[in-house]
Amino acid sequence: LIYRATPQWFVSMDKAGLKNDAMAAIDGVSWVPAWGKQRIQGMLSQSPDWCISRQRTWGVPITLFVHKETYELHPQTQTLIAQVADLIEEKGIDAWYDLDAATLLGDDAAHYDKVTDTLDVWFDSGVTHAAVLARRKDLDRYPADLYLEGSDQHRGWFQSSLKTGIAIHGKAPYKQVLTHGFTVDAKGYKMSKSMGNVIAPQQVMDQLGADILRLWVSATDYSAEMSVSQDILKRTADSYRRIRNTAKFLLSNLSGFDPAQHLVPHSEMIALDQWVVDRARGLQEEIAGHYETYSFLQVYQKVHGFCSLDLGGFYLDVIKDRQYTTPADSLARRSCQTALYHIAEALCRWVAPILSFTADEIWEHIPGERDKTVLWESWYEGLEALPADAPISREQWQQLLQTRVAVNKQLEEVRSQGLIKGSLSAEVTLFAEPDLAKLLSSLDDELRFVLITSEARVKPLAEAGEQSAETEMAGLRVAVAASSHGKCERCWHHRPDLGVDPAHPALCGRCVTNISGSGEVRLYA
Repeated sequence: LIYRATPQWFVSMDKAGLKNDAMAAIDGVSWVPAWGKQRIQGMLSQSPDWCISRQRTWGVPITLFVHKETYELHPQTQTLIAQVADLIEEKGIDAWYDLDAATLLGDDAAHYDKVTDTLDVWFDSGVTHAAVLARRKDLDRYPADLYLEGSDQHRGWFQSSLKTGIAIHGKAPYKQVLTHGFTVDAKGYKMSKSMGNVIAPQQVMDQLGADILRLWVSATDYSAEMSVSQDILKRTADSYRRIRNTAKFLLSNLSGFDPAQHLVPHSEMIALDQWVVDRARGLQEEIAGHYETYSFLQVYQKVHGFCSLDLGGFYLDVIKDRQYTTPADSLARRSCQTALYHIAEALCRWVAPILSFTADEIWEHIPGERDKTVLWESWYEGLEALPADAPISREQWQQLLQTRVAVNKQLEEVRSQGLIKGSLSAEVTLFAEPDLAKLLSSLDDELRFVLITSEARVKPLAEAGEQSAETEMAGLRVAVAASSHGKCERCWHHRPDLGVDPAHPALCGRCVTNISGSGEVRLYA
């Protein structure tokens, strides 16, 4: 190798204090993840004077004229650069190379050399804040809200943009910088055609849909390397189906519901419905906060958890009885539909930035008048907090959820022994410590709807005998027994009042009330 010194163009990092100013500007930028700040500080602190010239036959030309003897720039350099820019805009980049210096300099051309060097490509990308933001009316702002790129750009684009921004405007060209890792296979290997582990995005979209690809990105910790494989994408598709199926359940149970006519005021809703709307309200605040900090993994986990646990594992299970057995226009059913409507409105907005196509599909089927697309909307404002005088507080609902989990485990154990077929063929007795017993007893007959059993009794813990089983919940023992009563063919509950009405020998008392009377009254569940 032969090393030789050649004339080059440099930007001094120290002469005008550019490095110090850039280092100071770093503190005013939000770096996501936070370690990006230390990374660029370390690289910038070691940055030498920036060589911005290259000797290539392609690229953006350095449009300068240099005196042949003194090497000084032409005294009209600023004007000449503007003239050359107009010429290039009219005739293309080759206009500089084809240009006869005398065209612009006249007789001075004999004393000046036309520079044939090109700009460093990092300088090209480093001035995008001028080339893009300043030249577009809809983006005419400085600094930009966000710069987004891979972790290698702390040495490249992020740094070159910072230097040019400070040099031109005196402040950083961005308010926030987000860094993401690189895509690797399931074993952590870099994707390579020779290794055969490349997964093409278009192939994923063709097979699974664009929303699955979007969901995979959101469900991945982008601050590190992001693993992807067919198995990972299949698991992502399963998660997607959970969210989509939840939305389908919400929409299918809003049949015949018109929010303009049937929306129940929050203060009149059944206690369980008030709770789930309050739960959605609290979750929306968390989700909005996560979007603000680009914590898409947290958004995914919150939404998926809400669909799987709060809704699929509890609320939607409990309301099926009320939704399918109470009169169509009863408060019990309309209250439930009101809650479903509020959740659908909110859920659609939560997933819109990620599952854009799915969100628009949901949006089209939510009852009521609305704009063309959910992507024009802001967060849903119809979610209300649990009233201060609510009969059951948030903390008490958490206790009821824990109780239900404990009871379910005992029901499953008894079912696995072949003693019952399902939870509705069972009667449960809950032996609880005083405070829990008081809460459970306050639900009266509606406790069985929360537990989805045909009967639920509450007794003091001290009365628990050997027939009861200890649970993971402190202060609670549970006894499960198969119901000895007949099964109502309408609600499937086993009730002692089955056939009490001779006109409906196969129905229980509440079903008779629901089909031929005023309908049952629900307060809690």
